[in-house]
Amino acid sequence: MLAIKNVLADVDNVDVMVFDEIDTGISGTTANSVSEKLKSISRKHQVLCVTHLANIAAKGDYNYFISKEVQENRTKTNIKKLTEEETIKEIARIASGNITEIAIEHAKVLRKIA
Repeated sequence: MLAIKNVLADVDNVDVMVFDEIDTGISGTTANSVSEKLKSISRKHQVLCVTHLANIAAKGDYNYFISKEVQENRTKTNIKKLTEEETIKEIARIASGNITEIAIEHAKVLRKIA
C-alpha cells in the first residue's frame, strides 16, 4: 500500500494519510526505505504514522507520545507533543530499550540524517 500511495502521491486528492503500524515485521534497510517513502509522501500530503521504529520516528517533523491508561474501567488515551529533547530520548528508548548516552547519541545521528 505504501508503494501505491508513493506512486499516486502527486495526483492523489487525499489531504491526510494515516499509516498505523506500518513498521510491523521490518527493520534495518527496509525500515530506512519505508521512512524515505513516508518522508517523500509528506512533501505533498499530511502524513500521520504510528511507529515503533527509531528509523521512522526520526524522520518526523513533529513527534507525539501516545499512551493509554485504565481509570475506573475506562481506557484513557493521552497524547503529548514532544520537544526536540523529548523526541531524542524517545527515539533512544525505542531504538535500544533504554535511554543511555550511546542510545541518545545514536538518536541524535538519526535525527541529523533525517
